[in-house]
Amino acid sequence: MALFGLAFGSFLNVCIARLPRGESIISPRSHCPKCNRPLRWYDNIPVLSFLLLRGRCRNCRAPISLIYPAVELLTTAVLVVAFARYRLSPEFIKHSVLGMLLIVLVFTDLTHRRIPHPVTLLGMALGLLLSLIIPVDSRPVDWILQRLGSELSFPFSSLVASLAGAAVGGGIFYAVAEVFFRLTGKEGLGFGDVMLMLMVGTFLGVPLTLLTILLGSILGTLVAVPLELLSSRFRHHPWPFGTFLGLAAIYASLGGQPLLEAYLRWAGLAG
Repeated sequence: MALFGLAFGSFLNVCIARLPRGESIISPRSHCPKCNRPLRWYDNIPVLSFLLLRGRCRNCRAPISLIYPAVELLTTAVLVVAFARYRLSPEFIKHSVLGMLLIVLVFTDLTHRRIPHPVTLLGMALGLLLSLIIPVDSRPVDWILQRLGSELSFPFSSLVASLAGAAVGGGIFYAVAEVFFRLTGKEGLGFGDVMLMLMVGTFLGVPLTLLTILLGSILGTLVAVPLELLSSRFRHHPWPFGTFLGLAAIYASLGGQPLLEAYLRWAGLAG
C-alpha cells in the first residue's frame, strides 16, 4: 500500500504543478520546470530520486522543491492509514479518493492560491455517487425528518445527508464571504473555498463537515496569527485558507469520527 501511495503521490505532483496553469496532466512527460529537460525514469522515482539527487536537477542543478517528496509521503500516509482502518473495502476507496483529492487542493492553494474547479467538481460528483454505496452520517437529517413525522431508508437517507453536508459546508462559507464583501467591499474568502467545502460535505456529511471547519479555522489561526505578529514578511499575507481546511478534512475523514463521538458523549448528544 505504501508503494501505491508513492506512485499515486507522484501523479498528484503532476496535477498540482499543471492544473492551476490549465495544462494537460497527460502530456508532455515529466520535466524540470527550470531547464525543461525530460526526466529520466530513474530520476522520477518517488522520494528516492529526490534523496539521490540531493534535491537538485541532474541537468541544470536547479533546486527541486520539497513539496514533491512531501506530497508523495503524505499520499502514502493517507493510503496506509485508510488501509489500516478499512482494509480493502468500499470505505477504503472512498476515504483514499477524498484524501488524494484534498492533497491536490491543499498544495495548489498553498503554491498557486488556486483551488481548481475541475478537482472540486469531480470530487462532488464522486461524493454523491459514493453516498449511494457507502452510508454518510445522516443523524442530523434523520432527526429533522423524525420531527416532521417522516423517515428515509438507505440509500436515500445517505444521499440526502451528502447533499446536506454540501449545503452546510458550502453555505456557511458563501454566507461569510457575502457578508464580509458587503460590509468591507473586499473579498475575504475566495469561491474556491466554497467549492472545497461543497466537495468535503458530499463525502463527510454535516457533523464531520462542521468539525472540518472548526479544526481548519483553529489550525489557520495557530499558524497565521503568530507569524503575522512575529514577522513583518507575513503582515497582510494572503493566507491559503483552503490549505488549512484541506488538512483538517483529511484528519476528519480518517480520524475525526472518534473525536466527534467523544464530543457528543461529553455534550450528552450521543445517540
